[in-house]
Amino acid sequence: MHAIELSDEELRLLHAALHSYLDDFGHDEADVLRSVKALIAKLPPPA
Repeated sequence: MHAIELSDEELRLLHAALHSYLDDFGHDEADVLRSVKALIAKLPPPA
């Protein structure tokens, strides 16, 4: 288990980056889509 501290701006950037990464995958990468969505769900909403 790892913990990192992010500023509000860093958290906003991480959300944007993960959503952009998610948009790059199609239906053939269902396992990647599930993993990225699970990671996004763990993050607090950006401020």
